[in-house]
Formats: sequence, structure tokens, C-alpha cells
Amino acid sequence: MEIERFTTESWPVPQRAHVWREILKPHSLSPAMVTRANIPLYGLLTAARTARGAALVRIASSPQTLARMHANRETDDRFWLALHQAGHAEFHDGTRSFELSPGDIVFGPAHHTFDLTFHSDFRQFQISLPGAAVQARLPCARSLSPAHLSGQAGLGRLLAGTLTGLADTFDTLNDEQVASVESSLFDYLASSLNASADDAAAAAGKHQAAALYRVCQFIENTLSDSTLSLTMVASSQNMSERLVQKLFDGTGQTFTGYLRQRRLERCCSDLANRQYGHLSISDICFRWGFNDAAHFSHAFRDRYGLSPRQYRRQTTEASEQKLRKRIQRGWPPGYFEPQTAAAALDPDTDASSARTGAHPASAAGPVASGRHFHLPATPETIHWGYLSRDIASALTIDSGDIVTIETLTQHAYDDYERMIKGDSGAERVFQWTREGKAVERRGAGPTDASIYGRGNGEGFGVHICTGPIYVKEAQPGDVLEVRILDIAPRLAANAKYEGRAFGSNAATWWGFHYDDLLEEPKPREVVTIYEVNCSAGQNCAHAVYNFRWTTQRDPQGVEHRTIDYPGVPVERDSIVENHGVLEGVTIPVRPHFGVVALAPAETGLVDSVPPSHFGGNIDNWRVTKGATLYLRVAAVGGLLSVGDPHASQGDGELCGTAIECSFTGVFQVILHKAESLTSEPFADIDYPLIETPDEWVLQGFSHPNYLKELGERAPSLVYERSSLDSAMRDAFRKTRRFLMTAFSLSEDEAISLISVAVDFSVTQVVNGNWGVHAVIRKSMFTQRLNRLNAAHSQGGATTS
Repeated sequence: MEIERFTTESWPVPQRAHVWREILKPHSLSPAMVTRANIPLYGLLTAARTARGAALVRIASSPQTLARMHANRETDDRFWLALHQAGHAEFHDGTRSFELSPGDIVFGPAHHTFDLTFHSDFRQFQISLPGAAVQARLPCARSLSPAHLSGQAGLGRLLAGTLTGLADTFDTLNDEQVASVESSLFDYLASSLNASADDAAAAAGKHQAAALYRVCQFIENTLSDSTLSLTMVASSQNMSERLVQKLFDGTGQTFTGYLRQRRLERCCSDLANRQYGHLSISDICFRWGFNDAAHFSHAFRDRYGLSPRQYRRQTTEASEQKLRKRIQRGWPPGYFEPQTAAAALDPDTDASSARTGAHPASAAGPVASGRHFHLPATPETIHWGYLSRDIASALTIDSGDIVTIETLTQHAYDDYERMIKGDSGAERVFQWTREGKAVERRGAGPTDASIYGRGNGEGFGVHICTGPIYVKEAQPGDVLEVRILDIAPRLAANAKYEGRAFGSNAATWWGFHYDDLLEEPKPREVVTIYEVNCSAGQNCAHAVYNFRWTTQRDPQGVEHRTIDYPGVPVERDSIVENHGVLEGVTIPVRPHFGVVALAPAETGLVDSVPPSHFGGNIDNWRVTKGATLYLRVAAVGGLLSVGDPHASQGDGELCGTAIECSFTGVFQVILHKAESLTSEPFADIDYPLIETPDEWVLQGFSHPNYLKELGERAPSLVYERSSLDSAMRDAFRKTRRFLMTAFSLSEDEAISLISVAVDFSVTQVVNGNWGVHAVIRKSMFTQRLNRLNAAHSQGGATTS
């Protein structure tokens, strides 16, 4: 279900009234604002439309009059209902006027016009239902006029409670959940409103209306019974068959027509529901009481204008289109392709498999501790878009060894001339012709691109990771200390730009901003190219130009309408470079590595985008020169990989990327055996812990260990279920634990200190598993650590 969200807070005050009118117009509402001195208009709207046509709208706004716009009676037979939730309101329909209290409900056919006047700030929930769907359940609906149902007692109170719950949660439900409750929603509304239809059904009389309601309820409860008949219904209600038929005749229907319509609607709902995709059309029609598939198909075509098979295909295609738009990172909901360790890497398609040998044997032999290695970025030493314990190591080292690691940004093809041309290593990694790619697999998805057809790996994971590095004697439970000794940009090799460094920032479809744009065209993706200067005394970046992403066709003919697959060559003739952007703005450079990861314990390939307890795509700019990252080992050898280099990034990484710029780092890797850990601050970690000269930085996530927590559907659920609430909760718990274990504080002491002296910030909201980090200043503990050290040296007890 597509959710529309709007707030006037995004717009300058002078433009709000116009924008508010435009946003309400598709919902058949026309506002007349009440002017309040020095108080600007505000309006919040959340809306959705279900697969079967129910429109749900939640509104909160300033005082105004909302006119229900006149609809064409011949083309719009919809039924409209509003739950008033807060504020002073009046209802007017030209002949009547009455006040509404919170909990009251007004309703009627959509072709009747009426006004709702709000004298104060208000909240309201509105539902618009297809008239046919309501009529089938509410036989008296044809004669209904706008009416009022009090929410203070009886049936109205019960209905108001149900609608309030729906108003609060409809924007959190997925398509499958909506499909399962939609029929119940229609049925419950119709059942509740029958009481209000009694007056309109005066010709039948109050007794007849009540009898008809009981009959319809019995039919609903026995729809799946293929033997359901007029005789059975009459017998169950102690009525004559003639009386039952007369009840339906009074509403312009027949018993047989009503029964068929209700069964068709249930079949229609199941055909459109992906969770029933395993059922054949015959299974579905028999499920709802049809005993002849040919008769069902004929009746369905008469009612809906197409065959059941055509309807299912049409709704499936529509669902897939929504799926493409909504989720393109990670496995789609409902899709699961188990991978064994043996099948994780395809030797025919993955260049990284060209490495020889298993982890320890792949190295050239033992090397003395403290030696310095160089690990270049080549098709043989990188893995693109995934982490795994099953990747053959690119290098084997001892604890204490130093490694210079080259890293490449996956966004380099945004400007080939500045970031790839002339650089033999980058040219080899990014090589892509009609015959194939130098690095074929890009992402943790299927090699046959069977989900979206984007390419090998489907782009489910995007980062170019150099490694992995096997650390001798590293075993699960140990801690790896990764010191960043230096970091420098990879300079352009093109003679035209020699000696200069460049990076790319892409405001993308996975960015936090994407569904909240103001200016046209909407939506859009914009790439900004920056020049980066990391020289002493400079450390700044300036924008060179930007361009809007246009549909790109890769060398193998696949179209990429969005930035949906890493390393797609950008055809320069298809874009327009806009120079002079961000003039007079200087961006501070904070070089760091977005991805520093050990291999997860799980077998198979793991998407490189969501970070977790093993590190990965943390995207914290504090992982820079002079910092140390501590990670708990989960796989033999640790298997350290580094990638996603950034020139600069703000906390949050809001638009989807940082200034993505290739860098080379110098790292020292130190192994701490689990059995030797005692009182070190990192002794108790099962999460990435950053140490700088002045601070401890603890990394919290929405899901601390999403692979274990979410099970086999983790590659899709982690993108759906992340929130800042859960990330903040995780950061708090880790901080409390760290203070209690590393500094021997009591829980009460830790909680007080957290509130008065620990800074929490949003790390990122774009990597599936959202992050919040806590910053703890070391200077607070100087005296306490001296006391603790003295007590330990004397063998005495420690007091707080």
C-alpha cells in the first residue's frame, strides 16, 4: 500500500495555503482557511489507497472549513465517512447543521455535498469506499443521506474505537496485512451503519431492516459453503423463503445476486493477494462456494470486465511495480533464496574466486610480526557488494603487522574522466564491456538477476571492499584492534586533472529526503561532483558541478532509470552539467572509511549495506586517521575488509551518500585473544567500538545483530523494520553496559552520567540498519581510572 505523507512545515509560510489546497484536491476536499494573526497555517496529511479501492486519509490542521467537493453521481458512487478525533467542529449540508464531538462519525454518499467547519485546531480520519462494495453489505445504502452517529455510547462508541485504531495504524500496514483485513473493514462498517439506515428503510420498517441485517450476517459467515441456499438461510432465521426474498427485493437486489456478488468480492480479494499466489484460480473459486469453475469465470468477467486470470496477472504486475518502487535494496519481502557456503561464490562469474587456496594457505607463507604489506585494489583483491566468511583471503598477516590498503569508491563512474581514466587499478576494476565485467558479481543477490534484472548480484550490496585479510590465530570470540595510522586521497591519474582528487555525492532514491521533495521534477536523483583538497592547511572540498541522473543503458543493454546498480557507466551526452553550484561554500574534509568489517559468522553472502555487530557499513566519520576500531571476531582469521571511502560526511548521511572518494589507508591490526581480556574497555564488546585520542564512540543499531534477530528474511526485513527509536534504545543499552563494565559504575551512576554528559547523534538513516552513536569523553574518567588502577595494583577493593 502506497503511503502519501505531507506537512506544510516543509513550505515557506506564504506558500502554505496554496499547497494545502492542492494536496487536498485529489481527496475531494476544498479548504477555506481561517486567518489567525501571526499564526501560520499548518497541515498534516497521511493518506493511502488499498488494492480494492478504499481511500484512507488522516488530517490534522489549523481552523478552516473543508467542503466536500461535488462528485458526478454517474461516475462516483463512493461512500464517505469521517471520524472526528479532536477540535471544535460543525457539520452543514445546506438544510441541517449540528456540532461534532470527538468520537462522532458523519457519513453519506459521496455525491452529496456538505461542509465541515473547524473552529479550532483539529484532527480527523476520513474513509472513502467504493459504493458497490458498501451496497453489497449494506442493502439500504442507496437511500442513505448524510447522517450523524454519536460516538459517545452504544454502537457508535464501538465503531469510533475501531476507526481510531485504524487511523493510528493504517500507515504501518503492508499490502498483505491490508488485504487480510480489508473485507473485515467493509463488513464491520456496513454492519455498524445498518442501525443508522433504519430511518431510510422506512418502507421496509424497522423490524425488516433488523431482519435483513441478521440474514446478511449469516450469509457472510457461511459464504464458503457451496450448498448455501435460500432455503438454508430462511431455515436458519426461522423465516419463510418468500420473506427472505422480499427483504432483498426491497433494496433492488435478489438473494441470488447478493450471494454471488459477495462471493465474487471474496474471490477478487484473494486473486489480488500475493499470499494466495500458490492457490490456483479453481482453488480460490471453490474456497468461496462456487462449485463450477466455468460458471465462476463467466460471472467474474460479467462483473469486472476481464477474466480471473487477466485480473490476477494485472494485479500481480501492479504489485510488482509498487515493490520495485518501494524496496530495491535488500531482498524483496516474500523472496528468499537460501545460499549454502559452497554456492555462495560462483567460480564462473565472480572474479574474486580467482584467488587460490583456502584462507591460511592463500598467503605466501609466514611473515615476521611487524612487517609492512601493501594491498592494492584490483579485480583479484576486492569483493563488490557483499561480505562473507567464504571468500578466499587476499592477504595473511600476523598480529601487529601494518597494511597499506587501497580502496575505491563504487561511485567513481559518476565522472570517469576525473576518477577512473588513466588509473590502471581503477580501470581494471570498473572495466565493463558488452562481453562482460572484470568484476562480474556486484551484490549479494542471485547471479542470474532473477528479481529485477539489474545484473549479477542485483546490486543488493554496493561497496567495493578490499580484502579480506586473514589474521593468524584469530578465532571467534577474540577482539581485533584496527588502528588507522594514515589516510590519503587517491589522486586523479588523468593528465588533465593530475595531482587533484575528486569525489561524488549522490542524492538518491534510498535517501531520507527522496519522498519529501518540494521542487519539480519529483522524484529526482542528483549527483554532485566535488574537488577534494586534503593538503596541510587546506582540508576542504568545493563543488565542481551537479547533474540529474537520467536513464542509463549499461554496456550489456540493461536500462537503469535510477541509481540501482553500482558502477554503471554514465553516458556524458545524456546528462547536463550544472556548474556554479554551491558557490562560496567550503566543505570541511573529514576523510574516513565507511566500511571496516570482519566476516559475519553466517555462511553465504551478506549484503554490504546494513551494518551490524561485525562492523561493516557503519558510516561514522570518526573512523579516521588516529582512531581505532575494535571488533569481535566471528569467523576464523577475522577476515578484515575495508571500503566505502569518504572525503566528508555529516552525521545522518541524509541524502544517501557522503562525498564518495577513493582513499588509501595505512592500518595496524592487533589481535587480542579472548582468554587474555580482563579489564580493557573493549573486553566486553559485541559491537563496533571506536576509540579516538579524546573519546569513546559506541555504535548502536536498530537491530544489533539483524542476521540472528530477523532470521532467514533478514535481508529484506532489516530495511523494513529499522527505526531511530530502536537504534537509540540500543545505543543507550550499550552505553550503560560500557560504563558499568569499563568504569565500574553502578546502574544508577551510569544512567545519570549518560543524561548529563554523553552525547548521542544519528550516524545514518540510509543503510537499512539505522545507526545512533554515543560519544563519551575520556577526560571525565581521569581521576577515577587513577583510583581504579591504584586499587588494582594494591589488590584492594574498588569503591565508586
